[in-house]
Amino acid sequence: MHPELPLAFEIGSYIVLVLILLFDLLLVVRRPHIPSMKESALWVAFYVTLALVFSGLMLLFAGGDFAGEFLAGWLTEYSLSIDNLFVFVIIMTKFAVPKKFQQEVLMVGIIIALVFRGIFIIAGATLIEHFSAVFYIFGAFLLYTAWKQAFGDSDDAEDAESWFTRFMRRRMKVAPDYDGAKLRTVVDGRTMWTPMVMVFLAIGATDVMFAIDSIPAIFGITQSPFIVFTANIFALMGLRQLYFMLGGLLERLEYLHYGIAFILAFIGVKLVFHALHVNELPFINGGENVLWIPEINTWVSLGVIIVSMAVATIASLIAARRKELKANESSGE
Repeated sequence: MHPELPLAFEIGSYIVLVLILLFDLLLVVRRPHIPSMKESALWVAFYVTLALVFSGLMLLFAGGDFAGEFLAGWLTEYSLSIDNLFVFVIIMTKFAVPKKFQQEVLMVGIIIALVFRGIFIIAGATLIEHFSAVFYIFGAFLLYTAWKQAFGDSDDAEDAESWFTRFMRRRMKVAPDYDGAKLRTVVDGRTMWTPMVMVFLAIGATDVMFAIDSIPAIFGITQSPFIVFTANIFALMGLRQLYFMLGGLLERLEYLHYGIAFILAFIGVKLVFHALHVNELPFINGGENVLWIPEINTWVSLGVIIVSMAVATIASLIAARRKELKANESSGE
């Protein structure tokens, strides 16, 4: 719990967020459909506004530093969640999920992601409280993840998901066709799992992978479990609508992974600097704090995150536009 946030504010925030998530879930279950671009954009705008209002309340109740931590954490998790959407697109395509039921699949994926991130947040907060050297581990892990994101195999997540689903398919009786959004169906008198359960398993497996990346990243911005968890909730809320709003645009954001890699590398360096400031390892500076290395404050982090995502997005759109113009010139010849 953050020491400078009123308990009533924390409890009230959790209650309101759970109610919003339940409303969103009921909306999907009661009215499965393919949302229009306008509907998706309005929902995304609503959730972004909600996050900004929440940061304003944080400013009111806890001050600018904590509001800045929430904004930086939310933007970091939001950028990583957009990266998550790329894998969701691959899964939806591979399993040929009917568009009408993709909303339900995404909602289940978001709930699974929240559960796993909640577990990792509790584990991360416990480690930080009892083992300050974990900042070195988190920092090194993020630097490795950043390198892999920028220069590694882009099919790693897809390959891991494919291995997992192949493993599970060999051990489960899976029907050849979907039966609406049902998980179980009857084929020739035999009760079998539908392909929908394989979709949920694949999304769950990728959610674990993304949680492992995202939690150390946000702990590099704030050590408050409350801010970490609420930033994750706000980042995941509206992700379903963002999936339909972006549509084919996701494929055009070819430089997005470089922006995300830069953010992860920056936070990795920030974590290492912080680890040196609170150093207790006897083989580094004799177990004393390394105070001459500068601490990177929250507002610098927020600026780096915003600029990185803006540059990556603009560069991607310019590159996509140039490719379209070249294609049009080629077809006109």
